[in-house]
Amino acid sequence: MKQRVEYGSVADNYMEKRQLRSGAAGWILLAGLGVAYVISGDFSGWNLGLAEGGWGGLAIAFCLMGIMYVCMTLGLAELSSTLPTAGAGYGFARRALGPLGGFATGTAIVIEYTMAPAAISTFIAGYVQALGILPESVPNWVIYLVAYLIFVGIHLWGVGEALRLMFLITAIAVIALLAFVFGMIWHVEPANMFNIAPDGSLGSSEFLPFGVSGVLASLVFGIWFFLAVEGVPLAAEESANPKRDMPRGILTAMGLLVVFGALMLIIVPGTAGADAMGVSDNPLPEAVRTVYGENSMLATFVNWAGLAGLIASFFSIIFAYSRQLFALSRAGYLPKFLSLTGKRKTPYMALIIPGIIGFALAVATGGDGGILLNVAVFGATVSYVLLNLSHVVLRFKEPHLERGYRTPGGAVTTITALVLASVAVVATFFVDIVAAGIAAAVFLVFLAYFWFYSRHHLVAKAPEEEFAQISEAESGLH
Repeated sequence: MKQRVEYGSVADNYMEKRQLRSGAAGWILLAGLGVAYVISGDFSGWNLGLAEGGWGGLAIAFCLMGIMYVCMTLGLAELSSTLPTAGAGYGFARRALGPLGGFATGTAIVIEYTMAPAAISTFIAGYVQALGILPESVPNWVIYLVAYLIFVGIHLWGVGEALRLMFLITAIAVIALLAFVFGMIWHVEPANMFNIAPDGSLGSSEFLPFGVSGVLASLVFGIWFFLAVEGVPLAAEESANPKRDMPRGILTAMGLLVVFGALMLIIVPGTAGADAMGVSDNPLPEAVRTVYGENSMLATFVNWAGLAGLIASFFSIIFAYSRQLFALSRAGYLPKFLSLTGKRKTPYMALIIPGIIGFALAVATGGDGGILLNVAVFGATVSYVLLNLSHVVLRFKEPHLERGYRTPGGAVTTITALVLASVAVVATFFVDIVAAGIAAAVFLVFLAYFWFYSRHHLVAKAPEEEFAQISEAESGLH
């Protein structure tokens, strides 16, 4: 069915007030951005999957979700080198699936990237309180507020400065992971991974103590190893050479994340035991203390660097939500004031408004990072289905489109990711039906806004809309 949209008139200087700073990021900074999005997941969160599926269940989930993310990022490398705009996911789906598909994809990404920093802010507060940095009388909401004020403020300062600082913070977290690996890998005992007793359910064993159902329950935690790496293409308009830099950046980041994720999955439960690590708030420092004692310098360093890892992900996902919101707003899908940029060419309203929402949700949920992250995972998995579908559709719909990079395996690669992403969407309802239900309701409200209002007020000058109009005009000539 043809999706009818209408383009409204805008002022001559509309696009001049909505410009990002180009050339601010090369492929190394982009790779750092990809790692920064995700690195907090290596320090905490994933280990809760041990309590859901045991080591075997989480290992299978890691492999399945790892395959999904590798296949998807190979597709995104092609899409981002072909359609390099700040819209990224929205822009790809807009070209392939039409305005509704583009808006649905962009909205799912906005839900993911607004919820994830809110969740991470609660984890930051937990680390700060555990490290004794502040008096115990300081309430957690003050820490959430300070985190948002500082890191939204740095993004308002300028994208080049923000990306370089983020790269530095990420480097500290990576050094801590390397120190953890070299200090702990010699102490791994395979028996520790399988110390959860089988519960007698279908297919249960030492390897899968909670049986087949444990694998499904672990899928969401397998996603935590990689969640948000797909945000690298959101920096396309600010990269130096997107056709070359985007594929290099996102694929380098993905490779590093697979290696670090596999090492954490083996070393943490292999030293401190799957049973204990499945309920730990800070699994890496606890594992170090199990081996080296309570006063270990390595444990202290990893504990502090874990805070750096959380900050890196918090900081970088703020960048991601602002760019996706900026693109949707610039094209008229969401209120246009959200895409205004200031003298330093940063989308200040797209940075501030989701920050306020994220802070309010962190406070309103009483610091329950789990429910916020589960909402984020729902948004993520829905967007993954649509992103992979977009790659497949464009391969068949526009086979002769000039591509800066071609996905190995073509559509077969992204069809693999599409199937696994669809399974992951279903799994979110098994893990937390309340969080998934809330996210689905918000998603439907956004779609209703598009259908009844914004599709009649789109902006033809927006790059993603221009790409789509050119494509439609060319197809009409054949």
